[in-house]
Order: sequence, then C-alpha cells, then structure tokens
Amino acid sequence: MTVLKRYVLRLFFSLKYITANVVDRNNGRIVATASTVEHSIKNSLECGRSCNAKAATVVGEVLAMRLKVEGLEQGQGRGIHVDVNKEIEKKGFKNRTKVWAVVNSLKNHGVKVVLEDGDENPSGPSL
Repeated sequence: MTVLKRYVLRLFFSLKYITANVVDRNNGRIVATASTVEHSIKNSLECGRSCNAKAATVVGEVLAMRLKVEGLEQGQGRGIHVDVNKEIEKKGFKNRTKVWAVVNSLKNHGVKVVLEDGDENPSGPSL
C-alpha cells in the first residue's frame, strides 16, 4: 500500500532550539533534518535564551539544501506535505511565525511544499 503523503515535515520547538525533520511515512525514516542544535547553524546565529523567526528561516534554508542533495526537493513528484494549522496548534499560537518562517523558507529555496486542507492563507500568517 502506497501512502499518498509520503514525505511529511515535522517541526519541534523548545525554548532554545528549533528542529525540522522530513519523514518518509512509508518506512518511518527521517530523510533530512536541520536544527539550531548543530554547531554550524548555532554559531551563525545569536539565539541566546530563545530562537526567533530568523533562526527558523535559517533552519528552513539548511533543510532545503539537504533535501536538494538527497534529490527530494520535489518529494518524488508528490511534494513535502505540511499541515500548518496542526503544527501551529501543536506548538502553540506564539510559535506561528516560526512555523511559517520554516515553510516559506523551504518554498523560497525551490522545495515543493504541499499545504494540507484548511489552510486559508498559504502565503503566511494572518494578523
């Protein structure tokens, strides 16, 4: 059985770090990841006690580059699926700008991002 939403973006936020993973749902394997925990990313940012939307944008850029290296920027024709409303709900409303920063960064760097149903404003957060 083939899963239609094969590649899914999963985001994790803590007070200090941002992590973005692309998961292959057919076998449960992480195919690409980027995080502010990594020294190369951490040293280029000044997160201090908490990371902001700028850090989330950098994480999205690094993830996009890694997906291109793996040859998965198009998600094998199906794209990388993300349910933005679910991610915002799960992470808390205060993190919505970080969620959108990662998603928009992926889109801007040529990754085919498929937004799930119920996204009224796919270009960014509504205020």
